[in-house]
Amino acid sequence: MDNLTLKLRGMSCAACASSIEQAIKSVPGVIGCSVNFGMEQATIQYDSKETNLTIIQEAVDAAGYEALPLQEMAEDDAEKADRKSASQNLQRKLWIAGSISIILVLGGIPTMTGWHLPFIPAWLHNFWLQLVLTSPVQFWCGKSFYVGAWKSLKRRVATMDTLIALGTSAAYFYSVFVTFLPGLFTAQGLTPSVYYEVAASVIALILLGKNLENRAKGETSEAIRKLMGLQAKTARIIRKGEELEVPIAEVAIGDIVQVRPGEQIPVDGEVIEGASTVDEAMVTGESLPVKKQLGDEVIGATINKTGSFRFRATRVGKDTFLAQIVKMVQDAQASKAPIQKLADQVTGWFVPVVIAIALATFIIWFNAMGNFTLATVTMVEVLIIACPCALGLATPTAVMVGTGKGAENGILIKGADSLELAHKIQIIVLDKTGTLTEGKPTVTDFVTIKGTAQSNELKLLQLAASVERNSEHPVGEAVVRYAQSQEVKLTDIQDFEAVAGSGVRGVSGGKSIALGSFRWMQELGCDTEYLELRARAFEAASKTVVWMAVEGKIEAIMAIADALKPSSARAVKALQKLGLEVAMLTGDNRATAESIAQSVGITRIFAEVRPHQKAAQIQALQGEGKIVAMVGDGINDAPALAASDVGIAIGTGTDVAIAASDITLISGDLQGIVTAIQLSRATMRNIRENLFFAFIYNIAGIPIAAGILYPIFGWLLNPIIAGAAMAFSSLSVVTNALRLRNFKVKVIA
Repeated sequence: MDNLTLKLRGMSCAACASSIEQAIKSVPGVIGCSVNFGMEQATIQYDSKETNLTIIQEAVDAAGYEALPLQEMAEDDAEKADRKSASQNLQRKLWIAGSISIILVLGGIPTMTGWHLPFIPAWLHNFWLQLVLTSPVQFWCGKSFYVGAWKSLKRRVATMDTLIALGTSAAYFYSVFVTFLPGLFTAQGLTPSVYYEVAASVIALILLGKNLENRAKGETSEAIRKLMGLQAKTARIIRKGEELEVPIAEVAIGDIVQVRPGEQIPVDGEVIEGASTVDEAMVTGESLPVKKQLGDEVIGATINKTGSFRFRATRVGKDTFLAQIVKMVQDAQASKAPIQKLADQVTGWFVPVVIAIALATFIIWFNAMGNFTLATVTMVEVLIIACPCALGLATPTAVMVGTGKGAENGILIKGADSLELAHKIQIIVLDKTGTLTEGKPTVTDFVTIKGTAQSNELKLLQLAASVERNSEHPVGEAVVRYAQSQEVKLTDIQDFEAVAGSGVRGVSGGKSIALGSFRWMQELGCDTEYLELRARAFEAASKTVVWMAVEGKIEAIMAIADALKPSSARAVKALQKLGLEVAMLTGDNRATAESIAQSVGITRIFAEVRPHQKAAQIQALQGEGKIVAMVGDGINDAPALAASDVGIAIGTGTDVAIAASDITLISGDLQGIVTAIQLSRATMRNIRENLFFAFIYNIAGIPIAAGILYPIFGWLLNPIIAGAAMAFSSLSVVTNALRLRNFKVKVIA
């Protein structure tokens, strides 16, 4: 299955998004499609053997819209120019429509209010002048609404363009009829009235709403623009002994890059010469500079602080860490939250129902009152005031801002569904090594069977480290570092095998060596009696014990300590104060697990759990009816991360764990979990507010526009007010969503 993200043009409301989604889904080979009206993007999953980009674009084109491949890290000049031109054209039409509308409203005051104001010249009341002024607004400024309505009609669907075209056309052509044939009204004792100001003002107000909406929607993408803006424009590279400054796009993998104090690191790489401190706050959220020296990794877009160094480029272009962050945020913003399904379902039948209500309104009032003008005005009001834009914008705008704020705080959220589900979490399960602890364990004690000669101790250490050198586990790295500190030379190992959740083994000089847990040693039939007391003492001191057997006989144990992260206890306390249950899941022995858990305030512990059992443990908690989040960093955590309702990966961990997760904490600070949950709750609260505003607006607005208050108070909603209300309904939703930009993490003591 392949994935594709398209930038869409020509959408005017959420009903358009629904039409495009249906058109794309009808293409053979398309497996799934999600169209985001707020982002104006389509995210598509398809089988490349059955379809391709061109076919999908043709389907969108046939539906009356335009689809272009999304630029991931930058907009090309043509796209920027097109966007700027479209914005300027919209503003030009707004100014023309707005200016003419003001003149028409002044001219229509006598009709609307019965007042004849002396400062308004009489010639402004002339129907023919109003016709001349209104026509360019109706057919030039409002051309896009007619074009959109015609495209919708050809597809046998209805959109916001349909409502606007019907509503303004009814007001305009009714007024034209009155202008040409006023005698038909005077003959019946009626005063001829025109509604040119209604048609022009509604178009002007809708254009104003579109203009403000576009600006507001642009602000919701601020996080993406900020991330893209972090990318360096040039790099200083060393080629053939000469220092050259080249555009960032020309840097290749393997190039040697020179970085001076205060400069931006252009791409990802590995330090090969020099040392410095680097400010990584813009991509990790960490405020303190990080020391970099020989062999350390540097991240593109971060800022070099004090020293000068050279590094070898390891990732460039779309493979850099920054590019991956941008892609992940873009994907998250283009995805749909489950709560949006409600809005999508409503939008699907909303416009046809509104048209039916408008026609029914006309028929009822005409039959009841015999007043064609009253019936027409109420019908126009219903068509004008009802717009599904607010419903279509309610969820995606909040998701766009929420995921952007997450990226600013070093939290990458893969999808809107993860953002929504995070606020429902009831229990958080934390892995121990690399999650609660630093993940950089050190060997504190190496104990052999009593009577072992020192030379044999070094030989055992050599064998142990040689086997562990092949392991990716932090414990294995600790053993290797300890051996190197003892100046022990490592040897080659044959038949290496990592037994998940148990340990490692291999063969050296014809002898089998196994290193692992106490339980595994018992499964292998090893006699552990001689060292059990020492092992328990180490475990009581929060140390992990690794047992070593040679040819099936226990020869030594190693005590390994892994310091707790400074933020662990504080984060656990904060999560508990948020009303969440916190548990620890580890493959380590129970004694060590209990000691660590006690240090951070965790009471529910799952110890000695093997990797394949971790997922089952998560499923067992889900069986209790709980929404479960799993937090981990290692390969052995990946199944549990995938099985949980919300998988949270520590960004300093393995790529496998990050790939299996829904949320990634770039810095590895557990306070990021607290931030992610607070952000999820704030975003969902914002979405509910938006949906409430959108629904209540239509629930209250449509009956008032239909004239429900007329029999009681003799009052009808002015179509101009209806147009203004419709124009500003979407703006109010987007503006409310933008309040999320002020989101700040609440410090929980």
